[in-house]
Amino acid sequence: MRFAYPRPQLERAHWLSLDGPWRFRFDRERRYQHPDDVPDWPSRIEVPYPPESQASGIGERGFNPACWYEREFEIDARGGRVLLHFGAVDYAAQVWVNGLRVGSHEGGHTPFRFDVTAALDPSGRQVVTVLAEDDPADLTKPRGKQDWQLEPHSLWYPRTTGIWQTVWVERVSRTYLDKIRWTPQVEGFSIDFEARIAGDPADELSIEVELRHGERLLASDRYRVIDREADRRIVLSDPGIDDFRNELLWSPERPTLLDATVTLFHGAERIDEARSYVGLRSFTILRDRLMLNGRPYFLRMVLDQGYWPDTLLSPPDDDALRRDVELAKAMGFNGVRKHQKIEHPRYLYWADRLGLLVWGEMPSAYRFTKTAIRRTVREWTEAIERDYSHPCVVVWVPFNESWGVPELNAVREQRHAVEALYHLTKTLDPNRPVVGNDGWEASATDIIGIHDYDADPEAIRQRYGGDSTQLFDRRRPGGRVLTLDGYPHRGQPIILTEFGGIAYVKCPAPGVTQGWGYSRVEDDASFGQRYRGLLDVVAHTTLFSGFCYTQFADTFQESNGLLCADRTPKIALATIAEATGLTRTYIPGVV
Repeated sequence: MRFAYPRPQLERAHWLSLDGPWRFRFDRERRYQHPDDVPDWPSRIEVPYPPESQASGIGERGFNPACWYEREFEIDARGGRVLLHFGAVDYAAQVWVNGLRVGSHEGGHTPFRFDVTAALDPSGRQVVTVLAEDDPADLTKPRGKQDWQLEPHSLWYPRTTGIWQTVWVERVSRTYLDKIRWTPQVEGFSIDFEARIAGDPADELSIEVELRHGERLLASDRYRVIDREADRRIVLSDPGIDDFRNELLWSPERPTLLDATVTLFHGAERIDEARSYVGLRSFTILRDRLMLNGRPYFLRMVLDQGYWPDTLLSPPDDDALRRDVELAKAMGFNGVRKHQKIEHPRYLYWADRLGLLVWGEMPSAYRFTKTAIRRTVREWTEAIERDYSHPCVVVWVPFNESWGVPELNAVREQRHAVEALYHLTKTLDPNRPVVGNDGWEASATDIIGIHDYDADPEAIRQRYGGDSTQLFDRRRPGGRVLTLDGYPHRGQPIILTEFGGIAYVKCPAPGVTQGWGYSRVEDDASFGQRYRGLLDVVAHTTLFSGFCYTQFADTFQESNGLLCADRTPKIALATIAEATGLTRTYIPGVV
C-alpha cells in the first residue's frame, strides 16, 4: 500500500484502498455518456497517478478532455452503510456503481464521497466506473500551475487529468460520524470540538471524546448529540508555568500532538469510533509581528510547488510526502508556502507530526468571469473545510499575483472579488490570518506579501533596509504597486514571500538544457555564495517578519530549486541550513 489512511484526522480502523490497476480509456471526442456506452477498455492505468504521468503506465501529455476508469472490488453489502471516497479528481467527475449513477463532483483539488449502499450488489462483487472531464483550454476553472498549451512553457507545468489521489471505501454504521473539527484556544488552554452526524435519524445519541498526551489522559467527556450536532469546549488543566505549558503546545520546534478518540454511542451501544488528533497552538498578528503561541515568531519559509517528475501533482507514495517535510526542515526552514496547489492531506499529516508551518493557497483560474469566481469560491470553501483542523496550516491565500484578477487597479468587480474571498475566508475560519492577494496590489489583507527577485543582495538591503516610508508608493516588478489606492499600509506584518529563484542546472530534467530562473550560476560555490548573500540580508532586514525563498525543488523547466527534481540536494543540506538560519534565534525588531 503506497498511502496510509487518506483522511488522517478522522481515521477508522477498517477501510479498503482502491488504488492500483484500473481499466482505462480516453474519450477525446466525448462520445460516451454512460458506462454501457464504453465499447472496450484498451489500457490499464495505475491509480492514483494521472494519465499524463509515467507512473500511471499511460504517460500521455496531449490534450485529454475526458477519460473513463473502471475496476471491480469486493465488499459485503449486508448491514450498515458503505461510503466511496475520492481524494481528488481533476476536474469534474461522475461516478457509477454497478451501472447506477451515485453522484458527481466539480473541483479538481478537493475530496468528495458518496453513500453507495443502495447501489451495491448483494453478492459482494461491485464495479465502480468514473468519468473524469477536464477541458485543457478552460481558463475559468482553478487550475494552478497546469499549462493550457500543449507543452509546458514559462512557469507552467504538465496538466493533470482525472484521478490523482487515493480512492477508497469504508463500511460505517447506519448512523455515523460524518465530520469532526478542532479549534485550539491557547489563551484559555482549551479546545473547541465540533462533530456532525450523518445517516439514519436516531434518538439517544452521544459522543465520547478522549484526549491524551502520550499515556497521560487529559480529558474524557461525553456529550449529547442534538439535531445531529455536538459542539463543546474541552477545558484542559492549565499546567501553570511556561515549562509545563510549552510541553503541550504545538510548534515546529516541538510538534506536540494530542491524540484523540471519538466514539459515537446509541444509548449504551458503541456504533462508530474514529481516531484523530489536535495541536494546541495559536498563530496571530500583533501589530507588525507574527505571533506563535503568544510569542514573536520569524517565518523562514520555502516555496513548494508539490510536483514530482514521474507522478506530477500526485505524490509517489506516503514516504515521499514525509521526505519532503523532512527535507524542508533539514534545510533550516520552519514553514512552506504551498504554491498553487491544495496539497495532499498526508503531507499535512506529516507537517503536523514533524513540525512544519504551511501556508495554504488556492490554485488560480486565469480568466475573470462570474463562472471562474463561482468555481473558486466553491472549491476554496471545500479546501478550508478539509484542512481547518490541521495545526500546521497557519495562513490562507486565496489569490496570488493578481492571477485571475489581472486588472485590480482599474476594474472594481475584480477588487470586489479579492475582498469578498478575503472576508469569506475570515468568516469560514476567523482564527487564521488571510493574505487576500499575495505579491502586490494588496487590498483586504492581514499580511503584506512582496515578490522581488532582484539577485543583488545590496539592492535588496537598500530597498527594504532603510527608510520604508515611500515603499508603498514605489512600483514593484511588472510595474505593480504593493497596495491598491484606498488600502494604505495599516501596520500589517510585511513578508518577502517570493525572492531568490537562483537557477543552477546541476541535474537537468529530461529535454531541459538551459533551465529557467531569475538569475543564474554555474557551480556549487557560486550557488552557495549567492544563496547565503541573499538570505543574510533578508533574514536581518527589520522590516520583514519572515521570508519565503523560491524554491524547494526544480520543477520541470524551472531549475531554480535548492534540490533537484528527484530531491537530491544541489549542495550539502548542512550548508543550506546554516545559511537559512537553522541556528539563528534573531527576530527582527524583537529584543
